This record gives sequence, structure tokens and C-alpha cells, in this order.
Amino acid sequence: MKRDLSRTLAGAAARTIEAELEWLASCLQARLSSYFGQPPSSPALPQAGSAPALNGPDRDPNGDPDCPYSATLRHLELDETERLLVALALAHHLRPQLLDVLSSRNEVTQRPYTEFGLGQGAVSGQANAPTGETACFLLAGDDMPARLQAIARLAPEGRLAQLGGSGVLRLAAPAPGERPLSGALTLSPGFLAQALPGLSLLTRPDQDLPAQRVQTTLAWSDLVLPAPTLEQLDDIGLWLNHGQALLHEWGMARRIAPGYVCLFHGPPGTGKTLSAGLLGQRCGREVWRVDLSQVVSKYIGETEKNLGRVFEAAEQHQWILFFDEADALFGKRTSVADAHDRYANQEISYLLQRIEDYAGVVILASNLRHNIDDAFLRRFQSVLHFALPRAPERLRLWREAFPPVAKLAPDLDLPRLAQQHEISGGTIMNVVRYACLRALARGDQTVRAQEVEEGLRRELLKEGRSS
Repeated sequence: MKRDLSRTLAGAAARTIEAELEWLASCLQARLSSYFGQPPSSPALPQAGSAPALNGPDRDPNGDPDCPYSATLRHLELDETERLLVALALAHHLRPQLLDVLSSRNEVTQRPYTEFGLGQGAVSGQANAPTGETACFLLAGDDMPARLQAIARLAPEGRLAQLGGSGVLRLAAPAPGERPLSGALTLSPGFLAQALPGLSLLTRPDQDLPAQRVQTTLAWSDLVLPAPTLEQLDDIGLWLNHGQALLHEWGMARRIAPGYVCLFHGPPGTGKTLSAGLLGQRCGREVWRVDLSQVVSKYIGETEKNLGRVFEAAEQHQWILFFDEADALFGKRTSVADAHDRYANQEISYLLQRIEDYAGVVILASNLRHNIDDAFLRRFQSVLHFALPRAPERLRLWREAFPPVAKLAPDLDLPRLAQQHEISGGTIMNVVRYACLRALARGDQTVRAQEVEEGLRRELLKEGRSS
């Protein structure tokens, strides 16, 4: 028995989506009937005027107000073919059993029908998802001119991928070595948020990705960086806020790359990760740090597959990608002495291509600039140096590091510490943590100078220095 979507979606929205999915089911049945008919044929689908009517405000026959899904489709002025493709992608989430018929096996080959394309070449998290091949079969059957038109609709420069700046629907990147049309049909988070508000579960990333979200409770005003570095961070923010308008409204998409790549380099603890997190917070984008230890694999093809999954999720959700200690994977290419070296260089070439094609922001972080391959540096839009803070900046870090409840002992000379010790903000926080814990262990709120000095001594020893 079909599941009644009205139990999970309210009123007019449920009825609108029910009607769209029923229409998709009838179009799919028509395609299969004609394709396997005697004789087989490939009529155009959808047929003109076959789509359900989209009721406007105050015109719903059941007395319900206008629903967001109808309003979004009308606002975007989607034609019937575009609506059918959106319904196909949506069915995977809201009525997956509708597509079960496409999982049937070919009795001759004893494997799934290639032309149905369901989940073919899909990376993890896309099993049984409709793909570009599925869309082409639905729209064109075996008709070559109609298939070429369907492919054009799915192109990255096509209307569906560009509407509203962030697009409505696009093909996800295929698994390494697979055909482009084997990528899954993916609805953009922006479209889903507008058309189906409250269903954020549909846009959650794959939980098995080798990446973790970067989050912070600090604010932009807490950043303690030199003015030139802050200005360069502002430049990245300009791209995040206005890059799509530059590419598409100003027509620069033919002349410049679709994304923005930058390098953060400097000693540990100087604010590279924090800056990335605050940049995303300021521009309304999630920042995800790629775990290179989970990405790199000794098995041929696995590294590319892992990175493909990360970039695919990032494209769908418009993330900022942050590669910490990036020289581990983005370092200088080696001379080719054996097959392993040749494959390592192929991995780097693959990464270069994915980064250039990614229509978002990629941040590579490294302790040393010269560890990054020159082939990457030529492709960066900006290179930001995170230097050790100077004495005035260190003093501000010391003063702001202690919690408001803490009482500083009269003999704790923060200006002297700031002037005397060239250390990073991360090191200062480690010292403050140690001293505050010692105060809590004593049962009072006073941070003593000797405990700050002891914490500082321990941090300097960790760095191979003496106080």
C-alpha cells in the first residue's frame, strides 16, 4: 500500500507532492510500456499539458493556503520537463519504492538494465539513487535527439544547475572511472530549504564522510590577526557573498574559474582553523575539515574515491572545504621511479582537477608555504600568512584568554609575558587552561603567577625551547 505523504507533510504541500509523484509514476509507466512494447517506441515525455496544475495562493480546491513547493516551482518558472526531473530526484527521498521497477534485471544479461541507470557508479550514500542515465531514459527512451536534449538539460551550465545562483538540480560527481551520466541526480539544499522548509533531514551530509564540521563559539571580533591578513579574509568573504553574481549576472563564468582556492600558511596555533570556521560563520556557510588520514589509501583508486565523495557532498551543500596539514597530500610531486610514484602523481593531478572544478571555496592549510607544490600555488586566488602574533597582539590574547570569573593575582604581569615570550595564540590558550585548572583544583578563583609561569615552561619544552 502506498504511504500517504499527508501524514508527514502538511496540507496543500502533501497534496502537491503527491500529485507530482503520481505524475512521475504515470510518465515512468508510459516510458516502460512504450520501450518494451511491440513494436518498441520512444514517444516524447512528458507530454505537453500532462503535468498537474499548480494552484496559486487562495486558489487551492481544498481551501488550503499556497504551499511552499508550488510557490517555488512557479517562482522558478520550471517547465514540465524540469518539474519531472525534480520529481524524479525527490522520489528517491520521499517515495523510493516508486523507482523499484528500475531495479529489475535483464533476463538476457542477468544484470540490471544499463539504460535504467539506477544507482550505477554511485559512490557511498547514493545506492539506488536515480542518475543522469535514469533521467535520459525517462525523457528520451531510445530516441537519440531527445537523449541529447536531456543531456543538455543536465549540463553544469544548464538552466537547472544555475537557477537562483545555487541551482535547483545537478548531477553529482560520478565515482572514479565511471561515466559522467552515472552521477546521481541531486537537489540543491537551497531549493529544498525553500520548497520543503522544515525537512532539513533531506540535506544532511553522509555521516561516513572522511571529514568533520569546523564549529566555534567565538565571534569575528575575537580574531587577533594582523590587518593585512584580516583584509585577505575579507576578500574571501566577498567571493562567498558575491561570487555567483560575478560569474552569472556579470557574465564572467567564461573567463574565470568557478571557485576560490587559497592557502593558509604559518606556525601551529596561529589561527588558521579558527579563521576558516569564523569565515564560514560570517558568510552563512558550513566549513568541513577533510581528515587526510582517512582519505589517503594504499589501495589504487581509493584515494580518488574518498575525495570524490567529499567534493560531491561539498558541491551539494555549498561547503567551505578545509584541508589541514595539506602538504601531506598536496605536497611537491615526486620524480617517477616506480609505479607507486606514478600513481601518487596521478592522485595529485586528480586533486588539481577537482579543486579547479569545485564551485566553492577550498582552503589548504600548511605550516610551511614551501611544502606546497608550485603547480598548486599557481592556481590559488590568495595566499594568507598567519605569522606569530606580535607583542601588542599577544597582550590582547593574554587578556582575553582568561574567563571572566577568574581573578588574576596582583603579581601576574601580562604585559611582561606578552613582551618576553614569542608564542602563538594556541600556546597561550594551553597555558591559560593549565593555570585555571590549577585554581579550580585548589578550590578558589585566583590564577597565580607561578602557575602561569609553570604552564608556560611546559609549553616551551613541548616546542623544544626553554623559558
